[in-house]
Amino acid sequence: MLAAQLSDYLAEINISATELQQKQLVGFVEMLNKWNKAYNLTSVRLPEQMLIRHVMDSLVVSPYLEGQRFIDVGTGPGLPGIPLAILNPDKEFVLLDSLGKRIRFQKQVQFELKINNFSSIESRVEAYQPQDKFDGVLSRAFASITDMLNWCHHLPKEGGLFYALKGQLTETEIAAIPAEFKLIETIVLQVPKLDEQRHLLKLVKV
Repeated sequence: MLAAQLSDYLAEINISATELQQKQLVGFVEMLNKWNKAYNLTSVRLPEQMLIRHVMDSLVVSPYLEGQRFIDVGTGPGLPGIPLAILNPDKEFVLLDSLGKRIRFQKQVQFELKINNFSSIESRVEAYQPQDKFDGVLSRAFASITDMLNWCHHLPKEGGLFYALKGQLTETEIAAIPAEFKLIETIVLQVPKLDEQRHLLKLVKV
């Protein structure tokens, strides 16, 4: 059932995925559903809704990624990082979260589904000081755009981009973007079966 739905949704947003990738994406939803009962990793309870609200909601960002190395800040159970890692085996993802149970879940996903292009780090974002900076900094359902930029300003390399995944956007939030950052593009995203606003903001440190 989930596999058939996933196949339909991918076709709808014109994203191609191999048989293995589709199996891994479905496997991720199944593991999230199983672990969620014990560890409360997401407020979404039904696997069919997890597929739409978590997996597809993450994958629609994939065509806009530029570069090779990405960090997913406040990733929770691995969103959007794990679906994006599955779909982009040639790219590298670091998943950052401050809660141990979420990191344990991510590591189990990596082990069971054999996904080898992401690593999980338990840390608060302000405390994480990577030697190698990133091409892109991703955040989904994080705080305000301003908070994201202030807390994550040290993570991208020169010219690296911030990708803020947002639901509704307000003029107030856009107007509050600090002067040292420039909004390059606002993309309206369409998630299959989701009748809610979704936006991707691409920003750069000036």
